[in-house]
Amino acid sequence: MTPRAAGRGLKVALCEQGDLAGATSSASSKLIHGGLRYLEQHAFRLVSEALTEREILLKAAPHIVNPATFVLPYANQLRPVWMLCLGLALYDIFGRRSALHRSRRVNLRTSEYGSGLKAEFTRGFIYSDCTVDDARLVVLNAMGAAQLGAQIFTRAKCVAVKPIGQTWDVTLEQDKQRIELRTKILVNATGPWVSSFLSETVNHNERYRVRLVKGSHIVVRRLYDNAHAYILQNEDGRVIFIVPYLSDFTLIGTTDIPYSGDPSAVTISTDEIDYLCNAVNRYSPRSLSKEEVVWAYSGVRPLFDDGSKTPSAVTRGYKLHQELESGGAVLLSVFGGKITTYRKLAETTMDQLRKYLPYQGPSWTASAALPGGDIPKGDVVAFISELMRQYPFLSRDLVHALARRHGSLARGVLKGVKRAEDLGKLFGATLCAREIDYFVEHEWARSVENILWRRTKEALRLDDAEQLAVSDYLQEALRRVCPSSIH
Repeated sequence: MTPRAAGRGLKVALCEQGDLAGATSSASSKLIHGGLRYLEQHAFRLVSEALTEREILLKAAPHIVNPATFVLPYANQLRPVWMLCLGLALYDIFGRRSALHRSRRVNLRTSEYGSGLKAEFTRGFIYSDCTVDDARLVVLNAMGAAQLGAQIFTRAKCVAVKPIGQTWDVTLEQDKQRIELRTKILVNATGPWVSSFLSETVNHNERYRVRLVKGSHIVVRRLYDNAHAYILQNEDGRVIFIVPYLSDFTLIGTTDIPYSGDPSAVTISTDEIDYLCNAVNRYSPRSLSKEEVVWAYSGVRPLFDDGSKTPSAVTRGYKLHQELESGGAVLLSVFGGKITTYRKLAETTMDQLRKYLPYQGPSWTASAALPGGDIPKGDVVAFISELMRQYPFLSRDLVHALARRHGSLARGVLKGVKRAEDLGKLFGATLCAREIDYFVEHEWARSVENILWRRTKEALRLDDAEQLAVSDYLQEALRRVCPSSIH
């Protein structure tokens, strides 16, 4: 919500205790979607809102939000055909203004969409949704806010807040130094820490409860050649996504397990890996084993506790709770939500806080591009071809990666480059010294993990020696650009 507030002419500061997208926001299924399965829970408003946001984000950030075709095979003794038809028809109705293709039936035996399935699955459906680079989505929002004047503090934990009349005195701790801020409105959007922040830092009793649910994913080498994704029904009533990932891999998830531990220490369990592999093996013609997992990650969803009996039935909607201190200082806490509807949540928050603020400009984000998203007609393929003509001495893989990570801002990364050597050392895959410098200078990257697992996912492709070389170079870049970050 930081860019929304900054874009309305307000003075804004964002405090992030770790790296941007360092927790739940980089541990999603990496989808911008309406949530087809939420229709079973009669969450029609949530699905409709999410599908509207899907279209907005597809236009706002075409370099990181990509249309995808999802295949839903029919499985005997699970959801009947009529139910699948009804659900997809509703999905099409709620997404009626979509630029994406509508759902339809397919013969899996004769079409390409059955390529990753056993021969016994002969009937199915296809529909459209979008994939997203979730970590980059967070970074781009922070960049957009900074461009509008917001202060972004990363690696800065909020250690104390105190109401003083109509304002809050806020103390941050960054690199063993204290930063003091004063604000009229304090927004608690701390995700899995929303309740602990209220009780431990603000010393407030929580009115609403957050329900922590762990979701885990695995990544394996590419399971099939085609570009479509799968949504698979499981015997426990849940669904599993199988999504092509970074051209060389396949992403599989997710689980839904109650969680009560430290959100920063969440990890996938052996049982979860087995669960995901078994779900795939019910449908896949090749047997997937846990030994084939090249990466696994887990996140904690901070869901608003609506009293549902099972984790998968808990609403993915959000709840805003506003409090007014006796002196007039305002505190607003965010419970729940999902990455697809983050923009709408931010707009709703700003509307709710309007009466406590001076005049704000109008709502503006529904038609605004995120940094790098101002690509003509949203045609990323044409943009990549244009960059290739401008930089013919660079490999297509490198240009493609820069365009997908940065969009139109790739021109800034490549500014002044006249030959391949101008990019500096190529560490392997598509990561070069010039881009690391950019991450440090413009995207608050301060560690190898920031670069290899969030600004990019090149850790999946670089060997140990190459990753060590990245670490050595990063230390040089930090000494050059921000020496205070060296520990």
